[in-house]
Amino acid sequence: MTTARVHHHRPAKHPHDDAPDTAADFRRLSVLDDGPEKDALRARIITAWIPMANRLARQFRNRGEALEDLRQVAQLGLVKAVIRYDPTRGIAFESFAVPTVVGEVKRHFRDHMWEVHVPRRVQELRNRVRTACRELGPSLEDRVPDVAEIAAHTGLSADDVRLGLQALDSYTALSLDAELSSAEDGYSLLDTLADQEPGFDQVIDREAVRPELSRLPERERYILYLRFFCDMTQSRIAEHLGISQMHVSRLINRTCAALCDQVMTDRPRRTTPRPPGPGHPTA
Repeated sequence: MTTARVHHHRPAKHPHDDAPDTAADFRRLSVLDDGPEKDALRARIITAWIPMANRLARQFRNRGEALEDLRQVAQLGLVKAVIRYDPTRGIAFESFAVPTVVGEVKRHFRDHMWEVHVPRRVQELRNRVRTACRELGPSLEDRVPDVAEIAAHTGLSADDVRLGLQALDSYTALSLDAELSSAEDGYSLLDTLADQEPGFDQVIDREAVRPELSRLPERERYILYLRFFCDMTQSRIAEHLGISQMHVSRLINRTCAALCDQVMTDRPRRTTPRPPGPGHPTA
């Protein structure tokens, strides 16, 4: 006679075992008037459901956001769910709360985690393209799927696939101090960016003031020529013209101010004047 061996298995933990029974509390909450008692009961319900919110937050870890921050966002979604929940509709709170909490976390990623903000539709294309690349990867022998393969897998058009691929690089920004992979001497991305040529602004300002210079009285025009083009000091100009240095200073300041006012009047769209560059008559 053989004796059957009986194995006792512990029941598998249901993924929603962190869902407490708060149905009675919600019914009572719905009939209470606003006040300390209702606030206290709502706080107790929220506290009871926090483990569920934390579990949902963990599903989004390793996506560039600290887990503690994700928990706070999920708990905020839980608070909104408790406030909005209506037990008279016959829907279990968990069924109402889970999409509310998950939606709050997804909205956090959409609105706060993208380095370059893109429209929601483009974000969704990016997610579909990323998922397709991950699903197609094992069958392509370490080859990146092309646009046609992704389009066939997702049902998207080729243009939408390209848009999603472009958005893949918009989630996080590359530091300007990042070393280029092909550089062996620490050459960074910043080193490849061109600087604005300072002489460009000086040329523009010179051309803007040129017509006004021609309208100045001969003496004022000559003084500006000596000061800014011949690089003579005010004292040398005063000695050269036989007038006081104070007089030269007043003439230069008055003439430069008048030139600036006239140029700005002729160019009303330019609201902020550029700082005068070296050698500029208005410096």
